[in-house]
Amino acid sequence: MMSGKIRSRASALLAGTALLAAAACGAGNAQTSKGQDGTQEVVAAFYPLQWVTERVGGTDIRVTGLTAPGVEPHDLELSPQQVAQLGGASLSVYIKGVQPAVDEAVEQHAADRSFDAATAVKTLAAQEHTEEHAGEHAEEHAGEHSEEPGHDHEVSYDPHLWLDPSRLATVATALGERLAKADPAHAEGYRQRAATTAGELTALDGELAKGLATCSSKTLVTSHEAFGYLADRYHLKQVGIVLDPESEPSPTRIAEVAKLAKQEKVTTIFTEALVSPKVAEVLAGEVGAKTAVLDPLESQPSGGDYLSAMRTNLQTLRTALGCS
Repeated sequence: MMSGKIRSRASALLAGTALLAAAACGAGNAQTSKGQDGTQEVVAAFYPLQWVTERVGGTDIRVTGLTAPGVEPHDLELSPQQVAQLGGASLSVYIKGVQPAVDEAVEQHAADRSFDAATAVKTLAAQEHTEEHAGEHAEEHAGEHSEEPGHDHEVSYDPHLWLDPSRLATVATALGERLAKADPAHAEGYRQRAATTAGELTALDGELAKGLATCSSKTLVTSHEAFGYLADRYHLKQVGIVLDPESEPSPTRIAEVAKLAKQEKVTTIFTEALVSPKVAEVLAGEVGAKTAVLDPLESQPSGGDYLSAMRTNLQTLRTALGCS
C-alpha cells in the first residue's frame, strides 16, 4: 500500500506535469538548456552533490540545489516549479535511493540528462537489521544497482556514498567528464576543476585514514545508518539504531544496540543535527555513554562546507573513539 508521504510526493509530481509541459514548449532542446548569460543550467539533488557540482562546474554552469539548507533530504517533496526546473536543466545530478521524489522526477522528465553518482563508484550493500546481523559491517555489493521493493531506500545498495571522500573524488572526476561531453567548449575547464576537487578530496581521505588509524574503539553507534562508507573506508564498525531517519526503532532493536554498546564499551552515541536526538539520548543514558553530533552532511553545514565539516567529524570521532 502506498504511504501518505509517497502519495504526497506523487501528487506533487502529477501537479507539476502540466507546468513542465508548458515550460518544455519554450525551452527548445533541453540538452543544451542555458541561462540568459549562456551558462549551463544544472540541478543538484542535495548538498554534497551541489557542493561537488559547483566545484567542478565553476563559472561555466549555474547550479540549483533542490533541497534547501536545514531540510532532511529524505523528506523532500518537489514543487511543480522544481519538477519543471529539473525537466528543463542541461543535467540533473542525484543519487538514486536517497530521495524517491527526485528519482521519479528524473525517470519521468530527465532520464537522458541525468548523472547518478552511484553509477560512478563501487557501492556497499544496504544494511538489514536481524538479531544475527545487528551491527555487522556492510559488505561489498557485487551486483547491479537493482531496485529492491520494500527496502527503506528502495535500492539494494547503501546510497550514502559521499561520506567516503575517496569515492566522492571518483564522482568528481566522472562528473567532470560528463560535463565536458555535454559542453565541449568548456571541456578543459571542467576536467581541470574536477582534478583539483578530486585532489582535495584525496588529501582529506589521507587525513581521515591517518587520524583514525590508532583508535582504542572501532564501533560507531549512530542515529541512523548513514556512515557505512566512512566505516568501511577507515576500518570501523557502524551500528545504526535505525536504517533511515524516518523509521522508529523497535524495543527489540534498542535492546540489541544497548547490549552491543555495553559489550564493546562504547562511550559515545552519535546524533545528527536534522534528526531528533531523543532515542539516542535515552540509549546513551541506558549504557552510561554521552552523545555527540556526527554530521552525515545531508544538508549544508552552518558556517562551513563539505571539507570543513568532514574535518570536524574527524575530530569528533578521534575524541569519541580514543584515537592517539
